Amino acid sequence: MPKKNKPKTLGRILVDNNIITAEDLQEALLTQKGSPYRLGQILIRKGYAGDDDILKALAEHYDMPFKLELTFDDHEHLFSGIPVGFLKKNMVVPFNRKGGKIQVAVIDPLNIQPLDDLKMLYPQFDFEAVLTTEVEIQKIINEHFSHLKSESTDDVIEDLEDSDLDILTQKISETEDLMDMANEAPIIRLVNTIIKQAVNDSASDIHFEPYEKELIVRFRIDGILYQMFTPPQKYQNAIISRIKIMANLNIAENRLPQDGRIQLKIAGKDIDIRVATFPTYFGERIVLRLLNKSDMDYDLNALGFDDRTLKTFNDLIKKTHGIILVTGPTGSGKTTTLYSVLNRLNNPEVNILTVEDPIEYQISGIGQMHVKPQIDLTFAAGLRSILRQDPDIVMIGEIRDLETADIAVQAALTGHRVFSTLHTNDAASGITRLLDMGIEPYLITSSVNGFLAQRLVRKICVHCKESYTPPQKSLKELGITASRLKGGKLYRGKGCAKCLNTGYSGRLGIYELLPLTTAIKKEIMSHEDAAIIKELAIKEGMYTLYQDGINKAIAGITTVDEVLRVS
Repeated sequence: MPKKNKPKTLGRILVDNNIITAEDLQEALLTQKGSPYRLGQILIRKGYAGDDDILKALAEHYDMPFKLELTFDDHEHLFSGIPVGFLKKNMVVPFNRKGGKIQVAVIDPLNIQPLDDLKMLYPQFDFEAVLTTEVEIQKIINEHFSHLKSESTDDVIEDLEDSDLDILTQKISETEDLMDMANEAPIIRLVNTIIKQAVNDSASDIHFEPYEKELIVRFRIDGILYQMFTPPQKYQNAIISRIKIMANLNIAENRLPQDGRIQLKIAGKDIDIRVATFPTYFGERIVLRLLNKSDMDYDLNALGFDDRTLKTFNDLIKKTHGIILVTGPTGSGKTTTLYSVLNRLNNPEVNILTVEDPIEYQISGIGQMHVKPQIDLTFAAGLRSILRQDPDIVMIGEIRDLETADIAVQAALTGHRVFSTLHTNDAASGITRLLDMGIEPYLITSSVNGFLAQRLVRKICVHCKESYTPPQKSLKELGITASRLKGGKLYRGKGCAKCLNTGYSGRLGIYELLPLTTAIKKEIMSHEDAAIIKELAIKEGMYTLYQDGINKAIAGITTVDEVLRVS
């Protein structure tokens, strides 16, 4: 009989495929002697090969399929009876069925025990192992469990018994996934289910509001509050206590406000929750601010700037010194804009430091300080300390007083780039706000590069978007000529299951950018009021918040009603 060809070694495959050189291989093999690491791990650690390169070579070595991207075939029976913990622990996941064969994604071709376990669950099927990345397996697990019908709050409430209140003191681990806690006590499951549904609905906040005869749970979705649940009032204290335990707050203290934090995972997503309690006559109100760290992408191009405004804003943030102030009310997206700016400027050649209240997201490569007024670590104190750390770029969460504003101005005058926020209604009012604080006009014109006002508007749901012909009278009142409309139409959302019947899904910004041009600086030195400065800026080409919003409504991104609501 002819001899079977001996399969190539992993190293030989990588050399033949020009991933590494023979010298790289010899060096890695020498390092492997006496090392607990596999050859592939050593090559990755040395930077000679990437994860994908090693996996492709392993697939060739073991004669098995390799897929860099998986497509999930949503057959629920593929997961029936399989605990999510088993899938995550072993990093295997069934993702496709073809006739009597189930394809199972794996990251380690030598770890066959999980496949044997799956065969015991599904003896009627054959299994084919497909090599892929850990990221792809985690994606399929999360995708499946987000599609499955979740346990509703009503289901959990039906299971509640008074005896369940004794288990409230159980703590939650930061690394424990709420998906793995399906069998916990009902009072714990109830809180977990509410949080999980809020994340699935893309809510930014959860409100627990006690009243005389009921406890109301509301979600803030795309800036609007919606009433979602009314758990039985007899469980009010239990629910509030459970949240306080999760946030490491004092459950015995119900007379004073408290602030805390919860870090957890939901379907593999890292969720950071800020918790604030507020004592009222009928009990403590609690608001949970949900910060989904896994889905955040701080990209200026994705915030909603039109091309012209974005170009001008990019030119301003590239200046080597000076202040840029972002203005708007609470919840208008100012912090997201500043984080996106820092993310764009972040590189190993610059030192970026921030002072914030609170730190909403940690950004790699940036030094971030959280103010603590109770120990006199205020914005001003933090800013003075930052300036002794040799920064190139400084971000101040908010300028609230003359002391902070004065230090920011001095920092800009001494060659630093400074970014911060003000609470004003439009860009021009930012000038008035600084003057009211006590900053001299000549210091404003010397140190400030520009003001950016912004609001957030809801986007029309793409699943139920429809066009309509607006009445001519309405167009006239809005200042829109019919010639600006595409086919004489505007757009709105009818409402569907995808958008909770609101007609909207997601948000983006509308902006008003006021650079301090020579003409604007002259008006500031003449002590002209904000209205005159705004009028001049419009003549120079500035879009107002309203104009930017109307442009987005005409483009079918948002609705006229939404623009009128926020501008």
